[in-house]
Amino acid sequence: MSCYLFVHFREMTSPEGEQVYFGISRDGFHWEALNDGKPILWAYYGDHGVRDMTVIRSREDGRFHIFATDLSLSYGMRGKYQHSWKNINRHGSRDLAHWESGDLVHWSEEEMIPIGDEKTGCVWAPDILYDPEQGDYVLHYSCCTAENDYGPMAIYYSRTKDFRTYTKPALLYRKEGCGCIDSAMYEENGKYYLFVKSEKEPERVILLKGDHVTGPWTRIEAFDRPEHMGAVQSGKYEAPTAVKTADGRWCLFVDYYGVRGAGQGYVPFVAPSLESGAFVRSDAAFSFPYGFKHGTILTITEEEYDRMKRHDWSDVPDKR
Repeated sequence: MSCYLFVHFREMTSPEGEQVYFGISRDGFHWEALNDGKPILWAYYGDHGVRDMTVIRSREDGRFHIFATDLSLSYGMRGKYQHSWKNINRHGSRDLAHWESGDLVHWSEEEMIPIGDEKTGCVWAPDILYDPEQGDYVLHYSCCTAENDYGPMAIYYSRTKDFRTYTKPALLYRKEGCGCIDSAMYEENGKYYLFVKSEKEPERVILLKGDHVTGPWTRIEAFDRPEHMGAVQSGKYEAPTAVKTADGRWCLFVDYYGVRGAGQGYVPFVAPSLESGAFVRSDAAFSFPYGFKHGTILTITEEEYDRMKRHDWSDVPDKR
């Protein structure tokens, strides 16, 4: 039986919200919070806050790796970034926060991984996938660069074999006519599927397909039909993440940010396959203890689920 771990953050209104939280599930539909809904990992370096987490299990040694955007709006928006998203995009951190673990309950201290170079702005929203063609991992992320005078963002990537050294940023996908952010990639039947948030035309999540991890990419038009994601309100949803459940279907979660406070969080959609693009909103089939914000789901074993459920998380500090 497959179980699931959801690594995410919470609201942006307090420093405590911009930390690493864990949710677990036995079926991918019904979720519970670990550590009584308090952070599992705290950001002690960089901007002292993290967002947009991704998690992966290494094929080589089975160790787990979490990457996250190095950014705290709670600490930085008023002072360091002067209430300006433009300042964040251009002058925010070029590093990603990183933790690793051998058992999902004991984690290393936060490490800052230099990803961007002198030509990149802030490195946002990492996601990572194994590339069997080259036998390494493709870590992809959103950023703006000097190539277009720090204009609309695109999706870039770096490769790693050891989670220690990373290649210089290379372009993965740029959407003609507008920026795009929040990439999430999955493999199905030897093809690769890339979700991204388009910043206009449409201002919502789109789905792309490619033969290789690095593309090239073509649009899956069925995803945009009115009975599927075309019905989703523009400008209110971002941060797609997906998982294949035990019954073979795919669950897509899209982060709703159209209100302030507790009303934010993931909204679920279900499709028979990625190729079909036929994702249908399915709120009634899912339950969350609170609004999970931008994160990633990892399939885990029942033994790993039980270990995390039984673990005494009281050794995690209540505050940074």
